[in-house]
Amino acid sequence: MRVALHSTLRSGAIDGYRTAHLRIPDDLVAAFDRVGIHEWTIWRSGDRLFHLVLCDDFDAAMRALEHDPANRVLADLLVSNYERKIDLLRRATELAPRT
Repeated sequence: MRVALHSTLRSGAIDGYRTAHLRIPDDLVAAFDRVGIHEWTIWRSGDRLFHLVLCDDFDAAMRALEHDPANRVLADLLVSNYERKIDLLRRATELAPRT
């Protein structure tokens, strides 16, 4: 499944966002693998972020990550850099699978 998401950075958070994304922690990569997230790509335009997630089941992955200690890094990033956490957690658009 492919899921597109949109989120907005808080005012003044671009530098913090860049720094936080220089390296994705190995334990978070492993957690994504465990829950069936195969790729999470993010494009930034100003304070707007556009995400494309390739995964088995997005809702199930989000539920599994909710209590995963490796996801704490992502949760802290959301609180400190994103305008609204809900933007990342709510599916904006589910794209049809490729044929």
